[in-house]
Amino acid sequence: MYTTSDFRKGLKIELEGKPFIIIDFLHVKPGKGGAFVRTRLKNMETGQVLEKTFRSGEKVERPDLLEREMQYLYQDAEGYCFMDNKNYEQIFIDEEHLGDTRSYLKENIDVKVLLFNNEPIGIELPTFVNLKIVQTDPGLRGDTATGATKPATMETGVVIQVPLFINEGDEVKVDTRTGGYVERA
Repeated sequence: MYTTSDFRKGLKIELEGKPFIIIDFLHVKPGKGGAFVRTRLKNMETGQVLEKTFRSGEKVERPDLLEREMQYLYQDAEGYCFMDNKNYEQIFIDEEHLGDTRSYLKENIDVKVLLFNNEPIGIELPTFVNLKIVQTDPGLRGDTATGATKPATMETGVVIQVPLFINEGDEVKVDTRTGGYVERA
């Protein structure tokens, strides 16, 4: 069990039998009355965001979440196929449960698949992935001095901002939490 003093961004809790992740929280101590914690929670199954207030010291359940190391294999009509690295069992996850994370999925990348009551509800990507640029405007001589950026389309279809000196065919390191360029790979 967690208490409100354990709350932090990214903490996974269970409310009314559903898994939630804390997006944002704020401890409030009014001049009159007891302290409370105001939170924004995201339902990990449906993606619905709600705001909930907890009294200070209130307890919440820890969800029955299981993380399994899996490798992304391919996408087809059934969804996205992942293979367990230990027993080679394959599972499919639909686009709805992947959300924005599918923009960084590249074949043979290792991810953590989140299971709630043995049903896949999402994935956790590695912090950084290397992606190849398939389309961007050409760089010009002398473009390294300024901090200007330009849009670049990656091999997975996601568009990120990169420095002007990056060209098509370059492989870059991308931060999956922010969707930002980190460095050349």
